Amino acid sequence: MKISVQKEYFKLVIFLIFLTGSSPIVLAQSQESVIRASVEKLFNGMRSGDSSAVRSIFIPQSTLTSISVSATDSVMTHVSKMDDFVTAVGKPHTERWDERIYDVKISTDGPMAIVWAPYKFYRGETFSHCGVNVFTLIRTKQGWKINAITDTRRKTDCL
Repeated sequence: MKISVQKEYFKLVIFLIFLTGSSPIVLAQSQESVIRASVEKLFNGMRSGDSSAVRSIFIPQSTLTSISVSATDSVMTHVSKMDDFVTAVGKPHTERWDERIYDVKISTDGPMAIVWAPYKFYRGETFSHCGVNVFTLIRTKQGWKINAITDTRRKTDCL
């Protein structure tokens, strides 16, 4: 009986060590999937033209910045208002706005997350441009919300 109890105790200790050792990894993966789902909610809203869904993923003071290079190799920065973007998403357009991200990398520190996501943007089935999105998200009481998006835009040299 004593040996059986010791074996069960040993199994329990091994299980707890395994569980405790792996739980930070599991929690990080779970948090990353929730963050990724927040970003995907933006793109799903864009595809369906649902301005309410898009607005719901931003904090009110969000900023949007696009960086591109002109034909004369000048770097251009365009800042737009989140409200203008949300309105544009909700206006009827003939072609679906389809932004496809890949090779996503997520870093977190407490209530802040950074998402680095190369993308290709299509209007309907027609390729429009590509680049990289950098999202800054903040964990709020309502979940992860986008605080800022900075993106690059180009028509060639897409990954």
